[in-house]
Amino acid sequence: MSTRRYRSRLQIMADIVETIKKEGGKSGVTRILYGANLSYDRLMKYLRELVEAGLIKEIKENEKTLYVLTIKGDNFIKEYKKIKEFAEAFGIVI
Repeated sequence: MSTRRYRSRLQIMADIVETIKKEGGKSGVTRILYGANLSYDRLMKYLRELVEAGLIKEIKENEKTLYVLTIKGDNFIKEYKKIKEFAEAFGIVI
């Protein structure tokens, strides 16, 4: 029997933002796709939500769509990590 845990919506969003951050704050869809381990359709849905929330912004560069981390997105990932560490200190996995 598998003990595989599914990621929460929040964890998936954090993975996407973290991937963009690791890419130097700007990334294309393909890198985010692999970094966040999502299907294209699901990724696009999450990217739209993150843009609407102001955590990332979409830009065009040389005919290519890139996603850029905003200050709000950087703050989000920092606070998320604090919350995750806090929860894990009490044995709670988020």
